[in-house]
Order: sequence, then C-alpha cells, then structure tokens
Amino acid sequence: MANLIVLFSLQLIILLLIVAFPLSTSAATYNVLHYGAKPNGRTDSTKPFLLAWSMACKSKKPATMWIPRGTYLVKTIVFGGPCRSKRVTVQIDGKIQAPPSKNFRIIGNYRNWILFHGIYGLTINGGILDGRGSNFWDCRRSGANCPDGAVSLTLQNVRNGIISGLKSIDSQYSHMAINGCNNIMVRRATLIAPDQSPNTDGIDIQSSTGVTIIDSSIRTGDDCIAIGPGTKKVLVQRVGCGPGHGISIGSLARSPNEDGVEGIIVKDVTFTGSDNGLRIKTWPKPSNGFVKNVLYQNIVMNNVRNPIIIDQIYCPGGNSQCTKQHSGIKISGVTYLNVRGTSATPVAIKLHCSAINPCNGIKLYHVKLTYSKKPATSFCSSATGISKGQVLHESCF
Repeated sequence: MANLIVLFSLQLIILLLIVAFPLSTSAATYNVLHYGAKPNGRTDSTKPFLLAWSMACKSKKPATMWIPRGTYLVKTIVFGGPCRSKRVTVQIDGKIQAPPSKNFRIIGNYRNWILFHGIYGLTINGGILDGRGSNFWDCRRSGANCPDGAVSLTLQNVRNGIISGLKSIDSQYSHMAINGCNNIMVRRATLIAPDQSPNTDGIDIQSSTGVTIIDSSIRTGDDCIAIGPGTKKVLVQRVGCGPGHGISIGSLARSPNEDGVEGIIVKDVTFTGSDNGLRIKTWPKPSNGFVKNVLYQNIVMNNVRNPIIIDQIYCPGGNSQCTKQHSGIKISGVTYLNVRGTSATPVAIKLHCSAINPCNGIKLYHVKLTYSKKPATSFCSSATGISKGQVLHESCF
C-alpha cells in the first residue's frame, strides 16, 4: 500500500507540472464568439463551438478554446482528437446550457451531451454546465417511454487530462464519465443535482488508470463516485459527498468477463446524509472479476444510512433470476482505517459477501461509528479479516 501511495504522489506531481509549465510560452487562443457563438442562452452555438475547437485542435502549438462570459445553448457535441498540439485547453468563463428541459429528448436520445474523445493532453478550466434535467427526471419517474438520458461531460480515450474548477448542475444522467482514459485529474469540481433525481451519478469511472479526484463537492441523487470494471489506481481525496448513494466500487458482475478493480484509495472524505458511505456492490452472477487492494482512510460519516457496506447480492428491482445465484467477484485486501461518525441505522457495518467467493483480508482499524449516541453494530456473512484498535463493540472479526 505504501508503494501505491508513492505512485499516486508521483502521478499528482506530473499532472501539476503539466499545468504549471506548459510546453510553450506562446499559445494560440480561439474565441467562440469569433466563430458565431451567441452568449444569450437562446441561439444554438453548437457549430461555432465545433469550429473553434477544430482550429484549436489543428494548432501546432498549445492552444486554447475560449468561452467568454455569458450563457451558450449547445446541443449534443463531440470534440474529437487527436490534436496536433500536446496540450489543448478549454477555458470556460461562462455557462454552457442544454436545450430547454421540455425538449429533453434533443440530448436525451444520445448517451453523451458534451464528449471529448481521443485526445492527448486536455485541460478544461472553470465554467458551468447546466444539463436542465428536471423534465427528463419526471419522465423517468413516471415510467413513460423515455430516452436513456445524456451524461453531461464525458472523457473517452483521453490521456493526461485535467478538469479544474468545473461546476455541473442538473445533469440528465451522470454529471461526468471517464471511460478508457489514463492520467486524469479532477479538482475543485462542484456537482449538484436534487437528492431524488434518478441516476444522476457524480463521476463514473470505467476501464481507466490513474484517476485523481480531489478537493471537490458532490451532491447528487445517485452515487457520488462510481468505480467500474477495469479501473486501476484511483485516488479520491478531500471530497464531500451527500446527499447521494456514497462512493461505490461497482456495480460489478453485470457480465461474466469483466476486468477487475484494484489500487483504490479514498481518504479524507466526508459523507453527509447519504444513503451509503463506502460501498462495494456486485450482482449475484458468475464473473471472472475481482476487487483488491483498497484503502479507505480518515473518513467522517454524518448520519449515513450504511456507512460501510459490501453488498454481493446487489439486485435492484428484485430480479428473481439473479437472487438465486452467487457473485463470482473476488474481494480481498480492503482496509478501513480511522472511520468515525454517526450512522442513521443501528447496523453501521454490513459485509454481505459471496458464499462461493468469501471476502478475505478485510481490515478494520479504528472504526468508531455510533447510532443514537450509542455504539453501532455490525453484520457479516462470508467475510474474514481482522480488527484492531477501537472498533465497534460487536465487530465481525
């Protein structure tokens, strides 16, 4: 675990150096207003944005696509690479807004609203993304024939990317997705959606390596952060989560041949009023996947329903077909170090592991959680490990 922390430190230093010392002191700037964008919140600025991006992406030297103050209406848009320069910056000083909420299908019929694809060296600074998701959520809650909904911001096959100071509000689906990426930093992000908005995850990560999320606030209707299959070397630090469904590894085992998850560090994080805190969730289905080498450190829980939970019988909707099976995901080497605060339920630790692949190497060090000013309790099934220091008076181990 010490080697993993050193690797994360080096990763953080490299990304900071990229920002502090760009490849060239001379840079080209492409103002979206010069290509016809209108900051009035009514005129479709999709084409002007694409023209400005095209020029920035073609530049031989470091380039900036600049979005000045104002509100810009943008439909589904793809900023594609590869770009000629090793560093392209999108500077957002205004607000980018989806079409009116009543017209949610305009972006809802596509999986992504704003997509950056196939880029080496990308920086996105500042700005507000407004997904205007309220009518879409109403459709989803009604059970009507609704589109899948759009992720507000997606990075796909991006390497050496930085998202800094971004605010995303009212996404239709997830606020942010990081798919198939390497060396991505998200810092000082603010992600907001009502606590009853369906599937509005904060940040979804999948098939990516070297993702850092720091100094951010996530208040949503679903997972604050969801770490999916094939993800390695993730650092989450100094993040506030809640309301929402906590920080989750999973859900996993949707398909039998998923890649594993390993090298996850979550530290100095505060959960407030969330449904879950630290959660690992897997479907009760056959799988070759795994979860290993996970560290949760210096965690504060404020009235959290399930502060610590491993759920290997995750089956939303009560699907009878999957509840008769056991999860093939192997969970090992999970450490909970210095977790304290209050639980909204009597059972603060729930480790419901797979009967055919029991969790092993679970470590509980200095876990102090209370319910109604009394020590909370724990429940364990098919889990082995150790407890040290001050732990719940009815510890599993």
